[in-house]
Amino acid sequence: MTDTKTLYAAFADVVAAALADLSREGTLPADASFANVTLEPPRDPSHGDLATNAAMVLAKPARTNPRQLAEAIAPRLEAHPAIASAEIAGPGFINLRLDPAAWLGELQAIHDLGDDYGRSAMGAGKRVNVEYVSANPTGPMHMGHCRGAVVGDALCSLLEFAGHEVTREYYINDAGGQVDTLARSAHLRYREALGEDIGAIPEGLYPGDYLVPVGQSLAEEFGTRYQSAPEDEWLAIFRAEAVARMMERIKADLAMLGIHHDVFASEAALHAAGKPDEAEKWLREQGLVYDGVLEAPKGKAPPEDWEPVELPLFRSTRFGDDQDRPIKKSNGAWTYFGADLAYHMQKAEGADELIDIWGADHAGTVKRIKAAVAALSQGQGRPVPFDVKLVQMVQLMRGGEPVKMSKRSGNFITIADMIEEVGKDVVRFTMLTRKPEAQMEFDFAKVVEASKDNPVWYVQYAHARIRSTLRKAAEEEGIAPGTEALDRLGEEEIALIRRAAQFPREVEAAAKAREAHRIAFYLYDLATDLNGFYSLGNTDLEKRFIVKHDAALSAARLFVAEAIGQVIRNGLRVLGVEAVDRM
Repeated sequence: MTDTKTLYAAFADVVAAALADLSREGTLPADASFANVTLEPPRDPSHGDLATNAAMVLAKPARTNPRQLAEAIAPRLEAHPAIASAEIAGPGFINLRLDPAAWLGELQAIHDLGDDYGRSAMGAGKRVNVEYVSANPTGPMHMGHCRGAVVGDALCSLLEFAGHEVTREYYINDAGGQVDTLARSAHLRYREALGEDIGAIPEGLYPGDYLVPVGQSLAEEFGTRYQSAPEDEWLAIFRAEAVARMMERIKADLAMLGIHHDVFASEAALHAAGKPDEAEKWLREQGLVYDGVLEAPKGKAPPEDWEPVELPLFRSTRFGDDQDRPIKKSNGAWTYFGADLAYHMQKAEGADELIDIWGADHAGTVKRIKAAVAALSQGQGRPVPFDVKLVQMVQLMRGGEPVKMSKRSGNFITIADMIEEVGKDVVRFTMLTRKPEAQMEFDFAKVVEASKDNPVWYVQYAHARIRSTLRKAAEEEGIAPGTEALDRLGEEEIALIRRAAQFPREVEAAAKAREAHRIAFYLYDLATDLNGFYSLGNTDLEKRFIVKHDAALSAARLFVAEAIGQVIRNGLRVLGVEAVDRM
């Protein structure tokens, strides 16, 4: 990566230098913080190219009103050779109009930086652990897991692009009743593979046909050794074998989505290593776990068999929870919360920040696990920020009609099914076309439509259109992108460059907010601007990228098109989506 500074960063430095001058002169206090000063596109493009709130946020420490401070800042900015004007608007915002040469310089920066355009060092030296998917290893990956998987993976790529050191982690829930049920279900299929007539799958076992090959594999490995053996002889063995085989399938399904984790952490291994006991011991030493009695269930009469039981309780109310939470059950087994607490303690040992991607059905546990991580951060001797991103379920549709599925019956749409029908890129991009916390529909018919209403098609079409134009220019006209006539570019082309130039700040803003979907939204806007420019050529031949009998202007416009294509590729790469050359 070169040291070329992108436009927003460069002009942010210009604003900072002007403010520093005012500090030295005494107009601003020497200790004034510029941390909340922003530089961004104005909401109304007619107001200028860039806008800063510097006077608004610094007026109070300067003991003046924003407009008076703006009157001191604006002339400093206007003196810069690349700033054509600095106009004060409203109560004190400053709108900047740039010399066109500034935008042409950014156009060159896009070409110079190439695949690194938009890459940031904002996260340099910061280790972030992102845990996502973490589905129980009791069946194939299905639609219920897909959105969280894509959201988590795109977030990891975004954070890496913004300079963070990212660990992608999957927590395998391979302890507890559900994996015992998996083992019993696999044993039934194992007996079936040995020739037994097992009849209907008993209630309480997993009925899906996905366990048939698991049973066949177990039959090949063990023969008849465990066919009639008592459960205590084979349960642990079949549990481990079935989990291993299901994880192989889960990894293969995720790989079809382009998802690969760095760490697969086992809940069973966590227990075997005594991590929950270590966490409890440390928390007791800190006075954060005590033996107490849970209150009776609120809002209704307690069940007839309810009786107060003394349990080890975590003081989660100290960290904002509405009640203290048990970390063990009355039989001495760890609660899910107790194990989860120890797991997050383990993750915090090797990270500066933790992010979990959960389904919206886990919303009720967010407060308590945040309380636990806040407490455990004390044990690290440093704060470990922790965030939970909740992802809503997706309603599957086909031509406007709901697609019925049931995990219990084994009749569900798997990730493999989806990818086989519409492709990886369609699945990934579509999952990022709405905020994760918002409900969404995935209509198999609509996601493959060739229309502006289909964002993934529209963005990929914009890139393919650029590549087609570049091929046509080279093959039919002998014209390549060039810089000789960039000064002949008009306002429409500069508007395209303005949009492309927003990419680096969009990356940083999205990374700061931990919201990868912002990149998908930005790419759609960029594609809209590009396709809008193409439409100008439908009525005015002089507005086309390839202008007959004007090779110099054509080369300059192709230089713009090539840069827009580069930005689209960079954005799609962050999202894990291919930028196609032909459609």
